Amino acid sequence: MKTLRWLFALVVAGALSRAPASFAQTAPPAAPPARVALIPLPTIGDVAYGPDAKNRLDFWRAASTRPTPVVIFIHGGGFVAGDKAEARFDPQVSACLNAGISVVSLNYRFLSANTPLPAILRDGARAVQFVRSMAGAWNLDRSRVAAFGESAGASLSLWLAFHDDLADPKSADPVARESTRLTCAGAKAPQCSFDPVRWEMLFGADVVARLGGTYRSPTNLGFATDAELRGPAGAAVRADCDFVGQITPDDPPVFLDASGRSVALTTTNQLLHHPRHALQLHIHCRDAGLADVAIIPAYDIAPAAGAPQTLREFLFRQLGVAH
Repeated sequence: MKTLRWLFALVVAGALSRAPASFAQTAPPAAPPARVALIPLPTIGDVAYGPDAKNRLDFWRAASTRPTPVVIFIHGGGFVAGDKAEARFDPQVSACLNAGISVVSLNYRFLSANTPLPAILRDGARAVQFVRSMAGAWNLDRSRVAAFGESAGASLSLWLAFHDDLADPKSADPVARESTRLTCAGAKAPQCSFDPVRWEMLFGADVVARLGGTYRSPTNLGFATDAELRGPAGAAVRADCDFVGQITPDDPPVFLDASGRSVALTTTNQLLHHPRHALQLHIHCRDAGLADVAIIPAYDIAPAAGAPQTLREFLFRQLGVAH
């Protein structure tokens, strides 16, 4: 009997050694490698630029005896997630800092019942004004201020680029008297508008109803009902958020990167980042006579010869930095 048990054990051991990996005993999967920061901790961190607890920014001062240009990094996350710390892992941010461009990365409020999208957009504007107000203390050239980001951060950058100046020269607040205008803006996988009606015009009402998710809700723009959103008051707010409709020849140049080739419309993510958004921006820039550089392979659009081929080249050229 002992011999049989011994033989049985040998057979089982041999079978396990030849069994598929799903049946054999294996080591636990290795943890994904930790991300390595490309730039150090900020020169000054968690600076308050506005009254809300989320109105905080980090600042990296480029080494220079003369005032430097500054790039503002705006994180993505659909206005419901993300953090300014993402700047430390962004290769464009690293390249800018190494080239002598100071860097700012900001947090902003997230969408909620008490914080509609127009309030978040003005967080971005306030941050630009605050950075300009710190030009003397932080050794910045207030005439060379750029912004860039991906997805929500891209769209906020473009909203800042195309919106009329929000400076209030008569304000008692010195920060509010500063300009919100940019020297240039870069956008990866942007939307063309925050107006759900514009999305319906672009993709069809049925597609937006099916895939728009919470982003088509009137509450995102501060209204209780769809009727209010489409009424006179809603029209004014939608126009304020419809940055593709605000493009004029005096706006700063922009870099549009919609590198994905997919034109499918089966998920909310595909709707939010569809290359048709960038195409509309490119067309409106062209029609307005505004300089833009666009990478939209889904529609066979690429930078012209002699134009910047990457966001990095674009930022360096517009900010007057050698590369």
